[in-house]
Formats: sequence, structure tokens, C-alpha cells
Amino acid sequence: MILRQMVLVLAGMFLSLPLLAQYQQEPQAEDSTVVLTLDDALKIALSENVSVKVADMEIQRAKYAKKGSYGALLPQINASGLYSYAIQKQKVYFGSDKASDDEGESKGGGMASMMGAMMDPIYYYIQQLMALHPTAQIPPYQAPQQEESSSGSDAVEMGRSNQVQFGISASMPLVNVQLWESLRISGEQVELAVEQARESRLGMVTSVKQAFYAVLLARAAYDVYNATYENAVENFKQTERKYNVNKASEMDMTRAKASLAAAVPNLFNAENTIELSLWQLKAVLGVDLDMKIDVAGKLEDYAEDMLRSVNDGAEAELDRNSQMRQLAIQADMLASQIRMQQYAYIPSLAMQVSYNYYTQSDVFQLSQWKWLPSSTLALSLSIPIFSGFQRYHAIKQTRVQKDELDLQRQNAERQLKIAIRQNISAMDTQMKSYEAARDALESAEKAYDIASKSYEVGRSTLTDLNNTELVLTQTRLQALQAIYNFVLAKAALEQNLGYDFLDDKGNVDLEGSYLKK
Repeated sequence: MILRQMVLVLAGMFLSLPLLAQYQQEPQAEDSTVVLTLDDALKIALSENVSVKVADMEIQRAKYAKKGSYGALLPQINASGLYSYAIQKQKVYFGSDKASDDEGESKGGGMASMMGAMMDPIYYYIQQLMALHPTAQIPPYQAPQQEESSSGSDAVEMGRSNQVQFGISASMPLVNVQLWESLRISGEQVELAVEQARESRLGMVTSVKQAFYAVLLARAAYDVYNATYENAVENFKQTERKYNVNKASEMDMTRAKASLAAAVPNLFNAENTIELSLWQLKAVLGVDLDMKIDVAGKLEDYAEDMLRSVNDGAEAELDRNSQMRQLAIQADMLASQIRMQQYAYIPSLAMQVSYNYYTQSDVFQLSQWKWLPSSTLALSLSIPIFSGFQRYHAIKQTRVQKDELDLQRQNAERQLKIAIRQNISAMDTQMKSYEAARDALESAEKAYDIASKSYEVGRSTLTDLNNTELVLTQTRLQALQAIYNFVLAKAALEQNLGYDFLDDKGNVDLEGSYLKK
């Protein structure tokens, strides 16, 4: 029975060894694997990440909107054309209506009375001139009599059946203070879009760092579990030799097999974690998920950063935080909006020029149409007087929004200070944890070496060796976890403080982090 169990365990062990060593034994795929440093990963993300591309498009969109708003200062030129056909022409009356015929008759009424009134002064002047010649005979002037049939009852049609008009007009504002202030708001919108893109990049950098560190942690954990597995294999072989010469009990043999079997799932999980973390890194970078990548360095390389002191006064440095900058820009935009609404009380002056060609005809023959030009130049002065208190209440509404933004800014500043303190506290805690784990790791390694040699010479049991190995594994993982938690807290702190990640030449500068300022 025991021999059968040994055969099964050894068979499973030899079958699993090729899978466990797959990651380390792939020389044929080494040429096609891209090894990335953290700087390389950030450079790729800055050019391939979707959120970064969208942020850049938003900046471009805001710039186009700003350029479009400046077009309001330029002349607006429009061309127009019109053709109309008079189905029923308009009619007008020149005489008095029938109800006032009697009264108009006594006064010379209608068109005849009007013509007589116009000719009387002229005829009187001619009589005065002819008085110089006594021999001349001038008949007395008699006003024309209006026919009874046309006294106010006949209407005269006006216009022609066909009417065509073409024209061009141009208008532009000369004095419009409200429009000028709106252009300032357009510029501030571009500034806000730029800052939002910067925030997106800062968030992307933090995400890339987190994914990169996760791969390093997975690899370090794999190394720990692999060392545990190798120790379990060596202990199993040593116990097997002792068992074959009756120097180890069946209980020790069973424990050795159990330890070996327990080490295999942890190693598989660690290998799977590496693959998942690489997929997450590729997703953050914005590259193809089928692309073979690897990361350079080890998680222990970042342990030296944990020895640096943390400046507690950094919590007050919020002038570079992207969220606070955006709130400041939004406050400026609301102030500009209030001024723009106040400028609505100021008169505005605009100029308009139009030039038209038109013609009218009862016959639809282009060759007989006579085109007549007309042009106008107009200055339009608009003086606001009363709008039902709409402008007044609009100003009040915007001022309330500004007060709300001030409260949001105070709350955001308070929350950021709390977050920065939490980051600093977490970094300090992980520094202490790492120092304690490093001291414990030295003791655990020494204890394992002693227990291993003691078990080899038969002075200690397999249980003692397994206990020291378990402590060694846990201590290694605790040290790695402390480093990982520290670099995560550091990345979050740099994002909250808003430290830029690009130098003056546009290159990725990780040395410009907060701890190295």
C-alpha cells in the first residue's frame, strides 16, 4: 500500500515538473518576448492608452470650440435668393369710402379735392405773373371733378405677378462687451480640458505602476513557492532514503508526501497569477493581449526607496493636484460668467451691409426682365432696458453656483489632506513592517538551515523542519507584501500631490517622484 502511494506521488511529481518549469524553460519564445522596464511601460501607455487618446481628443475639441467662438467677431456674410408669384395682387384705395361721400363732396372730397388743393397754389402764382400783362386772358382754374363711379369704390392693384430677388448681406458686431467676455470663457474651457487630460495621464501612470508592481509581486511569490516546492522535493527524497533504511517512520514518510502535495497547488496558483497580472498590464498599456511581454527587475529593487524619510509637511502642497487645479479653473469660469451676465446691461452696437438685385414682371420671360439694384448700410444700437428680471436672476443663480463650488473646493481639499496623510501613514507602516520582516527573515533562514542539517543527521524530526519552512515562507511573503504595499502607497501619494512624470523634454522621469524631491 505504501509502495503504491509512493509510485503515485512520484508519478504526479514528474508529470507536473514540465508544467512548473514552463515559464523558466521557453528559450524558443524568448526572441519574441518584449521585456519592459517601468519607464518603457509608461512611454507605451502615454501613446497607446485609450483614456489618454480620449483626453487628447477633448483638448483638440476644446481648441476648435475656442476658434469657433472667435468667429463671432468676424463679419457674418450670407447670400439669399427669392422667387414669388402673386396669386392675388394687393389692392389699395386712393379715395374716401362711401360713408363719407357727402362730407367729402362739400369739401371737394376724394382724389379731385386732393388734386385741386395741390394745383391751387400753382395756379395762383401763375395768375400773379400774368397780372403784369393786362391783355392776357387766363381762364379761372377749376379742379377736376371726381366721377361718381370711382368715388372710393374702386381699388388699384399694386405690383407684378412674378418677383425675383437676389442679395448678399454682411453683419458684424462693433461693440459687444458680453461677447468679448464669452471669448475669455472659451479660453478657460481649453485650459480646463488640458488639466483634465493631465489628470487622466496621472491616473494612467498610477494604474501602470500598480499593474507593473503586481507582476513583480506575482513573480516574487512564484519564486518563494518554487523554493518551497524544491525544499519539499528534497525533503521527500531525504525522507524516502531514511525510510528505505528504516531510519524514518511511516508517519514521516506520509508527512513528506503531504508537504510535497501541498506545495504543488500554490505553485500553480502563483504561475496563473503571473499570467493574469501580465494580461492586466497589457490592458492598461493598451497593447494587444496576445502580445508576449515581460517585466524587467525585481520587487526587491524598490526596497531601497523604503529607507528614505517621508516629509510630513507634504500634505499642504496641493497646488499641483489636478483636482484642485480644475476647481480653480471652474471658479474662474464662473467669475467670467458672472461678468458676462453683468455686461448684458451694457448697450451693443452692430453694423449691417446689404446689396440686392430685384425685378418684377407680369410676363415670365427672362429677356424682358429689368433688374434694379438696391443697397443699404445700417448701424444697429441695442439698449437693454427691462427683461422681466431675467438677467438679474441669472446673475444670482451663477453666484449660488460659485458659492457651491467654493464649498466643494474646501471639501476636496480636506479629503485630499486626509488621503495624503493616509498614504504617508501607510508608507511609514510598511517601512516598519519591512524592517521587522527583514530581521525575521534572517532568523527564519538561519533556523531553517539548522533544522535541515539537524534532520539530515537525525537530531530533529520532519515536523520541526516543516514548521521552520512554513515560518520561512510566511516571512518571505510578508517582506514582499510590505514592499508591494509601500510602492502602491507611494504611487497614490504622487498622484494626490500631482507630481508630473515628464521632464522638460517630454521624457518619462520617474526620478522626479515625491520621495526624491
